[in-house]
Parts: sequence; C-alpha cells; structure tokens
Amino acid sequence: MCLDKLSPEECKELDPPGSQSSNVREIFWDPVSRVAGDLAFYVKVDLNARKVIEARSVAALFRGYEVILRGRDPRDAAMISSRACGVCGGVHSVTSVMAQEMAYGVTPPPLAVVMRNLAGAAEMMYDHPLHLFLLAGPDYSAAIVSKTNPTLYETAKKTPAEHRDIHGFSTIGDLMEALNPLSGKLYLEAIQITRIAREMFSLMLGRYPHPSTLVPGGVSTTLRPDLFTDYLVRLTKIYDWAKTVALIWEDLVNFFYKEVPEYENVGKASKINIICGGIYDDPELAESGDLYKYDKAKEWGERRMVTPGVIKDGQLETTSLIDANVGLEEFVTHSYYEEWEKQPKILEKDPLGNPLSVDHPWNKITIPKPGPLNWREKYTWDTAPRWNKLVVETGGGPLARHWLTAIANKIPSNPFIKAGGGRLKITVPKGATLPEMELEWKVPKVINALERNRARAYHIPYVIGVAMNFLLKAFEYLRAGKTKVWNKFEIPREGIGVGFYEAGRGWLSHHLIIKDYKIYNYQIITPSTINASPRDPLDQPGPYEEAALNTPIVEKFTTPEQFTGIDILRSIRSFDPCMPCTVHMFTGGRVITRDVTTCACSI
Repeated sequence: MCLDKLSPEECKELDPPGSQSSNVREIFWDPVSRVAGDLAFYVKVDLNARKVIEARSVAALFRGYEVILRGRDPRDAAMISSRACGVCGGVHSVTSVMAQEMAYGVTPPPLAVVMRNLAGAAEMMYDHPLHLFLLAGPDYSAAIVSKTNPTLYETAKKTPAEHRDIHGFSTIGDLMEALNPLSGKLYLEAIQITRIAREMFSLMLGRYPHPSTLVPGGVSTTLRPDLFTDYLVRLTKIYDWAKTVALIWEDLVNFFYKEVPEYENVGKASKINIICGGIYDDPELAESGDLYKYDKAKEWGERRMVTPGVIKDGQLETTSLIDANVGLEEFVTHSYYEEWEKQPKILEKDPLGNPLSVDHPWNKITIPKPGPLNWREKYTWDTAPRWNKLVVETGGGPLARHWLTAIANKIPSNPFIKAGGGRLKITVPKGATLPEMELEWKVPKVINALERNRARAYHIPYVIGVAMNFLLKAFEYLRAGKTKVWNKFEIPREGIGVGFYEAGRGWLSHHLIIKDYKIYNYQIITPSTINASPRDPLDQPGPYEEAALNTPIVEKFTTPEQFTGIDILRSIRSFDPCMPCTVHMFTGGRVITRDVTTCACSI
C-alpha cells in the first residue's frame, strides 16, 4: 500500500516490493481528528500478531504565529495569538496576556483575576462535552462497537449500567446507543451544553472563542449588576448534567475493562511522565502585586486551583513553574524547520540565573523549511517539546490536572473540592432533579485511552466547583466595593515574560521577549504540540506515537479488508487532538478549498 502523501518514487524507496509480509498492513489516516483536519497518522500493523510495529504522527500544515508576531507591538500578541485555535482561543489570549503582564510588571486587580478564572472554567465546560460526546464519544457508540466488536456490543445490551438510577440508561447498550453521532441523546444534549458554556464565557470576556474584553492589566468588561448572577443561572443548568456525565463514563470505562481486559493497554503510556501548567489563579495574590512576577512563580503557581508541575516515573518531581519552565526544550530533528544553533543565543539564563538550553523556548527561533515526507528524516510541521530530555504528555488535559492536584495536595481550602492522597472529592450542588452529590476521582494505575476520557468526564464537575468558588469570591469583592478591573501599565524598552496555563487538552505556554518596544521573539507550546510530537534527537517517539505502538489490536476481523484500526484511533483521539494549535497554513495569497465532514459518522 503506497501512502497518498508520497510520490510513487518516494513510496518505492521507502517500501520496496516484496519487503512486507502479506499480513502487515499500512494505514495512513488523514485526517484523524474530528475537530479539525490537520493531523495525519501513519501506522504499520502486523495483523497476525495483532501488534502495531511502526507509528508516525504528522502535523500536515505550518503554524506561523511565531513568525507573524515578530517585530510587532507586544499588545497585538493576545489578539493575534488567539487565532492559533478556533476552539481554545480564550486560553491562548489569557496566556498571552499573562506573558505580557510579566514583561510589563503589572498585576491585574483581584476581581479581574476572578473574571478570567470564571471564563476559563466556562471554556472547559464547553470543551470537554464537545470531546466526550462529539469527537471521542462516537468511538464507543453502538454504531462503531457493533461493527468492530459485535460480541462486545451484544454483551453490552444485556449488561445493567451500575449508575442507571442517576443517569437513566438501563444498560451499557443503551449508553452506546445514546453516543451515536447525530442522533444519539448524549450527542444532542452535549451540543446544547456547549451553547450554555459559551454564553458564560462571553459574559466574562465579551466574546467566544476570541475574547474582546481581555487586556493586559485586567479586563475591560462592563460590570453590570446582574453580570455574575447571569453566569450563576447558566451554571445551575449544568449541575445535574455534570453528575450524570461522570457516572456515564464511569460505567462505560468499567464495562470495557471487565469484558475485555486488553483495553487497559489501548493507548497506554510506557511510563507515567506528565506535565501540567496549572490554572485558576488565587485573586488574593493580586492584592500583593506578586501575581505573574517570574521570581514568585513557584508561590503563585502552587496557589492555583489546579496544581502545576511534572510527574516523572509516577512520582511527583516538582510543582514549581520555575522548574517546569527551565526544563523545557523544543527539538526539530524530524520537523520541517531549520536548526537555530548557529544563531546568536538570545538568553544564557532565566531572570533567576538558571541556565537555559539553546533549545529553550526563549532561545528557539522558528525557521520553516518545507521538504518531502521521509520517515527517517523529516515528516511533520510539529516540533518535539521535551522536559529535561524526557517525553512527557498532558494526559489529554484533565488526567494531568487531576493527577498533579490529587497527589500534591496544595490547592487552597474551599467548600467544593478536596484533594490529597491520590484522590479528588468534588461536591456538586443540588440541581433541578438530583440532590447535592459528592463525586470521587482516584489516580489510576495506568495512563491509557479510557483513563484520559474518564478524567475528562470528572473534570466537568471539577470546574463547576472552581466556578462556584470564584463566584462566591466575586460577590465578596462586590460587597466590599472592590470593583476595579484594570491597572495601568507601560511597555518597557526591553522585557521578558512567560504565560503558563492550561488549554482543554493540557499544558499551554507563551514565551515573549521584547526589544526596542517590539516583539523580538515569541514562542507558543501547545498541548497538541507536545502530544503529537515526532521522534526527538534521542529517537524517542512522541506521546501519540508511543500510545499507538503500545496498543493491542482488540477489534474483531476475519480478513485484512475488514480491519479498521479503531483501537489505534481511540488511543490517539483520547488525547483530544486539536491540531489548529499545532499547524496553520500560509497560502501565499492563493485560495485553497477543501471538503470536510464533521458528523463523525465513520470510523
């Protein structure tokens, strides 16, 4: 099978006739993600051994925001970098503004921090339902499972759902029917929930996905008397739905484990190495003026409602944003970029005197160099971010956020979320039909596709707890007359900054250097840059590639033509791939049209 991205000559060179067993099949999916079409994935599968023997992750288009921003007014950065994604533009804007505030030496007022936190929580309430029921959910629907594993589907129809009294689905088969794309009850409900969450975001920052009232120094949102109660009214509509989502995925995940234990290895990470930027700042730190100062990053990072840090080999390595930042490196060995080692090194040390690698984002220079696809050399527009040479993943976002928070035990005391001992206890208030309920998420023994999705389901009630905390804080500030939402600043002639945050699918950082009042260097590391990364200089595969290589072929087929690769696709989609963050297109003035489908009706 010749790859459609290759010329016949290139294909022949890579894969000469007679070099393969008839039981080895190549597949080149393009696109893989259902949210955007810029991720392709190549695998070579031994169908007899039911094993993936080769995997390559391909970002198909060039992202040029680092080039576009060079030489511009720093204040343009939030508005322009927001366009790095049409799904999570809000988090890009916030992260950019944080980097600017560090460089400008300004701290937003406490109420502005609260409003950003509320917007961030709403963005997760939009993002996770979208993935659980429109993007990854169809992989576990009756439409897919009945074709790829008919025996499992027949068992599902006879298996009672443990939490049927709460979510209302009698059997696992009923749950799978509700996950069917376009017509399933859960698919259709999720669309309505995403609308509510978008409205909540827009109340705080003016517009979604690209905020119109987010500015360095705070926000410019008009403080109407009913602003926060409007947010609360919408939040209450999600209480009961969030409880059922956590328990729906609890039942689904446990069913797959029980009936086919091999699913524990689908999308499995070889080692538990994860990174998290943390999110939801403590507004009380804004009073002191320490928030977003680089030398105080460890302190304000550890006060976040989601703890940042790194876990290495399953053990907590650090919760310091300084450590997380200094260890970052980005490699382009297998990417369509030129190395920049011959360029003068921009920074030898960070502002605290910690040595920086030439491959650190503050030193990286984006030099695009298109070329032919070649698995041994260069094959993607994505880069390979690593932490102290270690391959890390973001757990698709929520898994890393929960894991760090549950074992670090550092979040501020609050009435809705308790963390510690490897557990999170989340209290969701009484809703229209269900009483107040405490949900518990526990650190799993492995990272795999099912656990990434389970954590995502529990993260919706988690962010409801976050939002409730900051709504109470907003009302407290209003009662005290603390209504200021913006502080004045000046752009320095030279400055350095970095914003640390979390997109829906994990770690997000924007690194900024200012010279002569202009942007001298700007670098963005997104979660999909990390997860979709290619092999690095040590020949270590990226997280998608490793997850695919570890995935057993569980699906049922009798001929090679019936093989679909659904287990490999489940492993990749569990990361919630959102490739607009990783790639963007430069057309040179030309117009490109492309037919796409968004219905998720096929494998």
